[in-house]
Amino acid sequence: MTRKHLPGILAMAAIVVASNILVQFLILDGLLTWGAFTYPLAFLVTDVMNRIYGAGPARRVVLAGFVTGVICSLIGSQIMLQGDGYTYAAVPLRIAVGSGVAFLVAQMTDITVFNRFREGRWWRAPLVSTLIGSALDTALFFTIAFSASLTFFGENADSAINWAWDTVPFLNAGPEAPLWVTLAFADWLVKLTLALIALIPFKVIVSKATARPVSV
Repeated sequence: MTRKHLPGILAMAAIVVASNILVQFLILDGLLTWGAFTYPLAFLVTDVMNRIYGAGPARRVVLAGFVTGVICSLIGSQIMLQGDGYTYAAVPLRIAVGSGVAFLVAQMTDITVFNRFREGRWWRAPLVSTLIGSALDTALFFTIAFSASLTFFGENADSAINWAWDTVPFLNAGPEAPLWVTLAFADWLVKLTLALIALIPFKVIVSKATARPVSV
């Protein structure tokens, strides 16, 4: 890893740390957190690094982000909160595992898909890779962290997240569904929107970094 890759590492680490903090703050009646708006920027960092430096440096930046996330989870697991008559960690085990697995698998998939489309129009690789990566990220995280069908974490781990099993109207207006399904869908909608918006900074950053316009 050379010094020229340092901005990517720092950007990824900053996004991961900020998202771990902002995920604690709920908005829109609990449908989303502020972290949902910062976390998808990780895909932008990965794609910019991939376009400018290639898949190898992009993977190393992702690994730096993964390590940062693990450190955040370890710190969060030591912060104890009070609620509903019991004490629980700020970052429960299932959420920590889901977050780490989803991040690593989704980001590495993003790099693979980006490389598949990198010779096409400038927007195709970042858009397709981010859409696939973000969908995979959402599916893995919310299933591992909250699905009642996964029981191997044990009762103690489940007790910290079983609020997500409550049956509520989908998106607060539709048919009845587990709360975590609504949260997952709302999160994916944010990722989808930001994937489109991120094309603008992607083109600007890549064009400036390569000192020439991105080909169309």
